[in-house]
Amino acid sequence: MSEDQDWRLKAELDAADTRGVLDHLIGRVRGPHVLQEVGTAVPHDVVVTHDGKLLFAYAATEATLTAARAAIEGVLRRDGVKASICVSHFDERLDQWRQTDPALTGEEKRIDEAAERDAEALETRTMVASAGKLIRASFDQTMLDWAEKLGLECKIIEHPHLLTSQVAFTVTGSKRKIDEFAEGLNAEEVATMRAERAVMLSPL
Repeated sequence: MSEDQDWRLKAELDAADTRGVLDHLIGRVRGPHVLQEVGTAVPHDVVVTHDGKLLFAYAATEATLTAARAAIEGVLRRDGVKASICVSHFDERLDQWRQTDPALTGEEKRIDEAAERDAEALETRTMVASAGKLIRASFDQTMLDWAEKLGLECKIIEHPHLLTSQVAFTVTGSKRKIDEFAEGLNAEEVATMRAERAVMLSPL
């Protein structure tokens, strides 16, 4: 599945042999006769799959997923299979799928809103990473630039108890942005260690 397919349809089928029905359904919505049977077909750039219990369809745009939904629902009606369908959009800020149709209500809505508030809550966090002496300056600047891009306040902490190969960053901002910074820090630490080894092993 492509990373830009951030619209998702999830269908829970009301059937005894769920896996068998799902296997058959995926074959039907991709079959050559579906257009004649139900008047619409699943667009070619939509990914349709299942996990044995639930049917999933992924698309890059809401309009494309809507077209796929029409085809899937048409085949379900044609085959006499009832299903509960919901549509979600991937929220990169929260790093999770958020249901858009049907709209959340009651307790589910309160949980969703609480998750969004939590992701935006301000906090301060200190993280320690290893950085070789040979490219320490480059490592520091990369992380300072990343923090600035994320809109975070970032300070490099020189702590006497840290090893000479370690650097500590104290960052302040929204929880979700700090989580992004932490992911970047981990990736940069791995890349830096590899680069350090390459420099040390390179012939003079």
